[in-house]
Amino acid sequence: MRAEPRQRVVIDTNVWISAALAPGGAPAQVVRQVLRHALPVFSAATFDELASRLWKPKFDRWLTLEHRQRLLHDVSACALWVDVPAAVAARRFSRDPDDDAFVHAALAAAAPWLVSGDQDLLTLQAPPALAILSPSAALADLRFMAVPA
Repeated sequence: MRAEPRQRVVIDTNVWISAALAPGGAPAQVVRQVLRHALPVFSAATFDELASRLWKPKFDRWLTLEHRQRLLHDVSACALWVDVPAAVAARRFSRDPDDDAFVHAALAAAAPWLVSGDQDLLTLQAPPALAILSPSAALADLRFMAVPA
C-alpha cells in the first residue's frame, strides 16, 4: 500500500520563534499540527533566516543554546527541502525580499499554505492556490486542520 503524500506547509520564521518562546500559543499549536500531519517546507533562504534570527542574543533569556540547536536540527531533519527555480525567485510579491523567500518556497513546493505573523505577508495579494494565514486563522481553517496524516 502506498502512503498518501503529506500536505506541504511553509512556516514563517516569526511563527517558529514564537512557537519556541510560547509553547501554549497559536503559533506552537500550528507547528505541532504541521509536524504531526503535514510536511514543513524550507528553502536555503528560509532556513538561513530562521537560523540567523534564532541565534540573536535577545533570545538568550528564554532559549538555551541547546534548545536552539535541537530546534534547528529537528526541523531541518523533518522538512521538505526545495530548490527555488530562478524563474520563481525572480518574481516579486512583497516590498520585503526576505518575505518573498517564503512565497518562493511555497510556490517551489506547491504548498497550499504559508503561515505567518508578518503583516506584510498577511496583506499581500497571494498567488493563486496559496493561502497566507496567521497562526490563529490557520487553526480556525477547517481545511488546514484536516491536513491528512
